[in-house]
Amino acid sequence: MNTEKALSQIHSSLKEGAELRLKVGHDCGRAIVAAAEVMVRSLRSGGKLLFFGNGGSAADAQHLAAEFVGRFVLERRGLPALALTTDSSVLTAVGNDYGFESVFSRQIEALGAPGDVAIGISSSGKSPNVIAAVKEARKKNLQTIGLAGRDGGELAKSVDIPITVACSNTALVQECHMAIGHLLCELVENDWLARQTT
Repeated sequence: MNTEKALSQIHSSLKEGAELRLKVGHDCGRAIVAAAEVMVRSLRSGGKLLFFGNGGSAADAQHLAAEFVGRFVLERRGLPALALTTDSSVLTAVGNDYGFESVFSRQIEALGAPGDVAIGISSSGKSPNVIAAVKEARKKNLQTIGLAGRDGGELAKSVDIPITVACSNTALVQECHMAIGHLLCELVENDWLARQTT
């Protein structure tokens, strides 16, 4: 491996990612705040957060649900959040009987309730099963948030609050989605604890 070339590639990739994150802060900051406010309202009224996505976005869904149930940074009680990507029996049963497009919408039908928040994650904005789930969530009067990439795709058009990372590089979109997820954790956690002490 050419060390100098590799170092140049590392610097270039990190610079591109940093610039995109700053752009996301500028372009999506208000949407991120709006999403955090919806999540806080839901949790305070006894609702829960339902995260879902495919592949790397499935891993993000699990990661973020864990941050809410456990903790992000501050000590507070566990907050109700579920990743709809983790139950292999449900995923394979629904996928086998109804098709892969239904693996999340069927769980929204079974587990979602008015006042909950459905958070769909798709780096393309085009994942059929994610879009089907947010449509089911809206039918059931859940609030919907979408983390999308590229031009937002159908996901951005289907949710109450779209947060779109306008970039065609999937890896960079996924990095920004996790940064956005951590910001949501931080905003919700800070608000939750601030109200506990007032």
